[in-house]
Amino acid sequence: MPSDMPTAERASAARPPAPRPLSPHLQIYKPQLTSVLSILHRATGIALAVGTSVLVWWLVAAAAGPAAFATVQGFLGSWIGKLMLLGWSVSLFYHLANGIRHLFWDAGYGFELKTAYASGWAVVAATAGLTALAWLVALGGMR
Repeated sequence: MPSDMPTAERASAARPPAPRPLSPHLQIYKPQLTSVLSILHRATGIALAVGTSVLVWWLVAAAAGPAAFATVQGFLGSWIGKLMLLGWSVSLFYHLANGIRHLFWDAGYGFELKTAYASGWAVVAATAGLTALAWLVALGGMR
């Protein structure tokens, strides 16, 4: 400890820090709908970036020729490719619906707890409905 430090500061620097309360641990903290949706919004943003890379791969393959396009189409038509496309479409519609919800928040609407929960469940419902509709149309179920 420097000797030019005032006596009071030297005394407080020598004392061990007072114990501070810890934040609730994940095993204790009960996730709320709003926090889960916030985390999902970030995760779907990352998933959209990855999915967009797959879209670019598909477009480049289409420009590269029939053999490259057939390779990508074969992958995307496999069960793992379809699972990835399903995840990408869920991410797209969730991020879209939650983004609209955030636009309302930016305008100052929907901050009441009851409204925040209702709009959160509306985002979940819109995600499920839009994803199901997109896949029905894509698979030829609606003509």
